[in-house]
Amino acid sequence: MDHIIDVLKDKISGEIVFSDNPGKALRKWRRIFEVSQKELADKLGISPSVISDYESDRRKSPGISFVRKVITALFEIDKDKGYKTISKYRDLISGINLDAIIDMKEFTKSLKFKELVEMLEGDVIVETDKVVNGYTIVDSIKAILTLNAYDFYKLYGYTSERSLIFTKVSTGRSPMVAVRVANLKPSVVVLHGLKRVDEIAVKLAEADKVGLIVTNLPVEDMVDRLRGVE
Repeated sequence: MDHIIDVLKDKISGEIVFSDNPGKALRKWRRIFEVSQKELADKLGISPSVISDYESDRRKSPGISFVRKVITALFEIDKDKGYKTISKYRDLISGINLDAIIDMKEFTKSLKFKELVEMLEGDVIVETDKVVNGYTIVDSIKAILTLNAYDFYKLYGYTSERSLIFTKVSTGRSPMVAVRVANLKPSVVVLHGLKRVDEIAVKLAEADKVGLIVTNLPVEDMVDRLRGVE
């Protein structure tokens, strides 16, 4: 676990310090660790308004020393919760080797739903106000044939606030059923290469409050455009 912690600390600190918007990066990781502003502030011995000011850019970008204290506090809080968050990243840091995954990336800044729709030249089936902090493009046929329940969670990467993009889809029902039965829910599901979405798939997306998009943009173009997001 120590190696996982060291690697993850380096990733988080680098992302916050070198981000064009450190406050948003800080907020993103606080939310990934499922820690409230008050909980983090109490751990640091400061007012919650200080955390809020940094995250909303009302204060000057936090220095390296403060960022280090925030990261240490997040990890200590997670340790008290039995490494609830950190334990998810064992496979990611050790390396994921799933044939079903075509491409996968975490963003350093959040992407709005409308921005994702425009980027993928998609049609909106179910809207959402959730942000997207990464994506995973999945070969749905290989996923059905090879992924078990544990493997499915690996598709979420570092955060469930992401877009799961399923290729080779016929109706869209199977991907939405898989999302339905999982404890983690993505911000958005993108169905690629179909003309008509199954009504049950739509109802499942609405029930789980998951954004749903259909696109026929070539997979290579999707990868190029999404990889261009910081």
